[in-house]
Amino acid sequence: MPESSLDLFKQKTCEVIDRRKDELIELSTQIHNHPELAFQEFKAVEWMTEFLKKERLSVEKGIGNLPTAYRADHKGSTDSPKIALLAEYDALPGIGHGCGHNIMAVISPAAAIALKEAVPDHPGQISVFGTPAEENGGGKALLCKRGALIGYDAALLVHPAVCYEVDYKSIGCQTFRVEFFGKAAHASAAPEKGINALDAMIHSFNMINALRQHVKPDVRIHGIITNGGKASNIVPDYTSGEFTVRSTDDDYMDEILDKVLKIFRASADAVGCTVKFDFNEARYATMQTNQVLAKAFAENMKSLGLPVQDRDPNRGMGSSDIGNVSHEMPAVEGWFKIADEDVQAHSPEFAAAAISPAGHKALLDAAKTIAMTTLDLIYRPDFLKAIKEEFDQNVSPIRYKLG
Repeated sequence: MPESSLDLFKQKTCEVIDRRKDELIELSTQIHNHPELAFQEFKAVEWMTEFLKKERLSVEKGIGNLPTAYRADHKGSTDSPKIALLAEYDALPGIGHGCGHNIMAVISPAAAIALKEAVPDHPGQISVFGTPAEENGGGKALLCKRGALIGYDAALLVHPAVCYEVDYKSIGCQTFRVEFFGKAAHASAAPEKGINALDAMIHSFNMINALRQHVKPDVRIHGIITNGGKASNIVPDYTSGEFTVRSTDDDYMDEILDKVLKIFRASADAVGCTVKFDFNEARYATMQTNQVLAKAFAENMKSLGLPVQDRDPNRGMGSSDIGNVSHEMPAVEGWFKIADEDVQAHSPEFAAAAISPAGHKALLDAAKTIAMTTLDLIYRPDFLKAIKEEFDQNVSPIRYKLG
């Protein structure tokens, strides 16, 4: 296709998004005003799927056996390529949309309907994937594991941030629950007859603290006690906690996870308890940003006048299930600024920014960028070939191993 024709398609698609901006902002605000936690995002899914159905996309809810996941398809003039546009919509407990997922809920659907309206006979298939529980549960990881994303050629996602970037990095993680079972007794009259499950938990924390000085700098080990006993005058017969082990190297994470589990077992043996582990099915993988795809994504951002910057190597990393997708196909996650750098994600201030004028602007700019990059993928076979070649050379398949 001539470059001039592709540029015209991009212009027409952006015009659709601008024309429908009030409707898109209203949807984002509606989701923001009704925050829903992981796997409970029923209102958000209903609102977005109804919106997509009205635009005559084919919608299927409950994909991957996840009630709050969905896929909405628009099939063009050919069967391929198949492009996955990802959406998130879960909120944080006590904070609401402190990560801006209300914006993310609307970006990919907005891009899809704009493409359908502006270029209805485009080649290939455009699919919006509504993915639940990014904050806690890993909807994308589960969808990958259950085969819902098989056959797609590339995946695009955008996240609200305090800057404009495309080389997103994330750290792999495994979360699990641990329980100690002891024996209750009167803490004063007969403490020798009890087996203190809380002692096992506290001993584990102390040993994990000692382990931290003997791991590589990228490793993170953190946890909380979710049940510490019933009363101070009863020897605790049961304690529980939730822990997460993270690393940028999946093999090394296995090694550290094995050491952490040995700590819990040793603590149980020392106290006389029994111990039980329950691992989250969704293990988050490290993000493998496709650099060829990221470069084109950045160029489309720049065409909108956005000041894209290189990633700060000193910035800390969190974990996201987009990492799992990046091991299945070429993927990119762009960052769009909604607040100044002194505003922290997962905070009330960031939640406020998610429905501010800056948040609304990010929604529209991000939808345009997703749409323009999708046009590059479906109309430039050489570009799609290049991103697949990079993926085949640099990315290994995900291992769905639990601790």
